[in-house]
Amino acid sequence: MYLSDLKIGQKAIVLQSPISLPVKLYEMGCMPGEEIELNFSAPFYGPMCFRVQGTSISMRRELAELVPITDPHSKVSNDV
Repeated sequence: MYLSDLKIGQKAIVLQSPISLPVKLYEMGCMPGEEIELNFSAPFYGPMCFRVQGTSISMRRELAELVPITDPHSKVSNDV
């Protein structure tokens, strides 16, 4: 499952990505183990707005399709 799969109001935990993601994501707080929530999704494949570490961040849907996530209620191992 990826960030782009979230529905508005749904929360998830960011997982370690098997590919190299832009450093900008980490600078914005989108790091493995962090809880993230989808606040808004623009229509017509537009950008998405997430809440992470108390801050709203937005990203293109194409980038959100690269960030793996898991259900916040599932147990995440320390190998994240």
